Amino acid sequence: MRRGFMYRRAMSEPASRSDLDRALGFTIPARHARGRVARLGPALDKILSAHAYPPAIEALLAEALTLGALIGSTLKDAAGQLTLQAQTDNGVIRLLVVDYRDGELRGYVDYDADRLAAAPAEPTLFALFGKGYLAITFDMETSGERYQGIVPLDGETLAEAAESYFVQSEQIPSVVRVGVRGRHGCIVAGGLFLQHLPEGEDGRERLHTRLDHPEWEHVATLGATIADDELVDPALPLESLLWRLFNEEDEVRVLAATALSRGCRCDADHILGVLAKFPAEERRAMADDEGVISVDCKFCSTVFPIRADELAVP
Repeated sequence: MRRGFMYRRAMSEPASRSDLDRALGFTIPARHARGRVARLGPALDKILSAHAYPPAIEALLAEALTLGALIGSTLKDAAGQLTLQAQTDNGVIRLLVVDYRDGELRGYVDYDADRLAAAPAEPTLFALFGKGYLAITFDMETSGERYQGIVPLDGETLAEAAESYFVQSEQIPSVVRVGVRGRHGCIVAGGLFLQHLPEGEDGRERLHTRLDHPEWEHVATLGATIADDELVDPALPLESLLWRLFNEEDEVRVLAATALSRGCRCDADHILGVLAKFPAEERRAMADDEGVISVDCKFCSTVFPIRADELAVP
């Protein structure tokens, strides 16, 4: 590779023959740009296999999970959480939720099966959501701060809506691309998240004082050339993908990778703790005739039967 590609991991580390479930950060100093590339495979399959989603819903959730990996892996607070929520009152999709924490992803979709059956085989984003919106929330565990932005679900993809969020809500020029493909009975999804450095960062003049950004426009043009087939090809290492895009740059700094996995935080102990916070009268109302409270986790599609008498009575 060119001298300009700098790696923080050992160069002797062998490249995986199947580069999946990984997010990789990078910066292009001379262009004042930074970004992430990510690709999901087995982790995505574990999340989707917990539900019997139709193909259109699977593809939508795969795209959302890839966005979660791309955006969530930029969090500097390792204990922080990113949540993507897409919702509408009058569409096929009632609610789509994805969250990311420290490399772990989970997500689910609540949809109207009858309305989906009446939709085209490959419905557009508008056909699924109508006049919906996308909310992106950052919860910082260390500082306790929360940031949220909401944008309409305009455009043809969730990736376009996410791009609009950063341009409109954060005022940061961005490029977001996601590809989803079925391969050998499984779904593989990959994405690119490219940004101009935030205004005022690294001592630079604030972005809103300038009308043009030639260094950013160059990077954005290169990023926009990425093809879906490249994003979803497990045989193409993420480092090689960056090389294809930016090999003419003087320097590209490739950062440490983040391993991605399915992670649902529900377990019996956690659920017991949550239920214990309810008054005894409300817990009794939740229980069936045999004294069992059935708690259904939408993320992992698992039902936890909890006996009401297991809970401490206040």
